[in-house]
Amino acid sequence: MKFNRLFSLVAVPAIALGYVVYHPGVAFAKTPLSRLLSPTAFQSDTSFTVDPAHTCVGFDIGHLGLSRVQGRFDKLSGSISVKPKELAKSSVKVVIQTDSVDTNVGPRDADLKSANFFEVATYPEMTFESTSIKRKGSGYIAEGKLTLKGVTKSVSIPFKQYGPIKDPWGNNRIGILADPITIHRSDYGMNFDADTVSNDVVVHISLEATEDKTAK
Repeated sequence: MKFNRLFSLVAVPAIALGYVVYHPGVAFAKTPLSRLLSPTAFQSDTSFTVDPAHTCVGFDIGHLGLSRVQGRFDKLSGSISVKPKELAKSSVKVVIQTDSVDTNVGPRDADLKSANFFEVATYPEMTFESTSIKRKGSGYIAEGKLTLKGVTKSVSIPFKQYGPIKDPWGNNRIGILADPITIHRSDYGMNFDADTVSNDVVVHISLEATEDKTAK
């Protein structure tokens, strides 16, 4: 009987934790911020600065048709302008340092930084700058331009806004979670190793931003 009671105390939390760990989509969807979606929370124009420490721009790409390699960029900056009365004129801009690409494999990262792929010595930055923001259902779509290796292409990024909330440090803070989007590396002149690495690249974006206190 004591063993059964002890087993219940240990096993039930372990099973629950295992479910969350092996089903990260469930864990992510149930964060407290999911209850704070406030698309009409702004009464006046508000500007924000992206918080790099709590922002992730990641990607995954196919390898040999067998798996998808994951990576991210560790250095970026950005700004968001919210115009509730003229939503289309709201804007977002993100600048990513290409030499911060990180797939957790040194030789592969060196190859990605070379002329085979990002050619970081010549093109140290890639940028996304929106041209318009529009509502779609409970979220939004950012229409904009992605510039990479000197090539600019139009992309659409569906996203949802969470917050604003007052964080523990007294800042007004929002979160942006984008739906995954797919781009093609060949569109940006990255054709190397086409027999090994897929052309499609899935991009994942999650960011936080704090209100600019000096803007008011």
